[in-house]
Amino acid sequence: MTKIDGAERIDHQRRQLVRAAAVAAAAAPLGMMGMARAESNAPRSTALPDIKPGTHTSFGSLKQIDAGLLNVGYAEAGPPNGAPVILLHGWPYDIYSFVDVAPLLAGAGYRVIVPYLRGYGTTRFLSDDTVRNGQQAVVAVDIVALMDALKIEKAVFGAFDWGARTANIIAALWPERCGGMVSVSGYLIGSQEAGKVPLRPTAELQWWYQYYFATERGREGYDKNRHDFAKLIWHLASPEWNFNDATFDRTAASFDNPDHVAVVIHNYRWRLGLAQGEQKYDDLEKRLSGFPAIIVPTITMEGDVNGAPHAEPAAYAMKFTGKYEHRTVSGGIGHNLPQEAPHAFAEAIVSVANS
Repeated sequence: MTKIDGAERIDHQRRQLVRAAAVAAAAAPLGMMGMARAESNAPRSTALPDIKPGTHTSFGSLKQIDAGLLNVGYAEAGPPNGAPVILLHGWPYDIYSFVDVAPLLAGAGYRVIVPYLRGYGTTRFLSDDTVRNGQQAVVAVDIVALMDALKIEKAVFGAFDWGARTANIIAALWPERCGGMVSVSGYLIGSQEAGKVPLRPTAELQWWYQYYFATERGREGYDKNRHDFAKLIWHLASPEWNFNDATFDRTAASFDNPDHVAVVIHNYRWRLGLAQGEQKYDDLEKRLSGFPAIIVPTITMEGDVNGAPHAEPAAYAMKFTGKYEHRTVSGGIGHNLPQEAPHAFAEAIVSVANS
């Protein structure tokens, strides 16, 4: 059983002080000077029943809807008139990261939408001529289009990895569409310029697959071995998560999407400036390159043994200028926090929704 072993609450005045200190110490990007911290070992009471990870193995029937450039496959749970919650997965994962979270939230009265991102599962491009683009802005545009198609004006977002970056972008550029956010690993908005900056060798080592994908050998290798590749990433990113073959296989099936490899490879090459984005998204990327602040209520989360590249909370806390809190979840929790610690993740969603 996992527990929340820490909390960080930052009000506006404290953030101003932290920001001033960060400016005075220019060597600390994004304010890595530390921040005020309030400790608590007690989980927040959100009246959700406890759940053992892996309790659920299916969403039931999936739905499909045309939205923007895509025909999106998604799971839906809960009352249709419930407050909307959108859960977004990352790479190499899929909607099953939320297979235990969704019924918890549905049981609490939320309308839960869990879409496959472009290149995953049953989501397909409507046209063969559309660029199989994986740049950060386009994935966010996809989700806004999905909201429009489902007639959802505003939603709370819960997300990790690519999904967290997508939720961050929506919260930053379209805050009127985001009622609040739970973001694993914090603030993930990037830019091609930032991607040019060398990291310390130990940090570069964690991104080994990004450099592999930059080569044609890497593209071909991922295409031929996508399931084995994903399983390796799962082990590295969540070293204490003892998932079984059935759990992995349910997700791995989503990588058989005909556009999966093209979207994944473009995503990582775009980050390094090795692939161009589409011109129609240039304005969005320009706005994102300024690393805009996020004003909506936010809880960031981290597993205590996340093996994937991630920043410390102090490095991004000042980017959240609305009501903000950080929670670290203990118990050997890795990168796929929603699937490894569904109760803690669902509690955070409810906390944000009630803020």
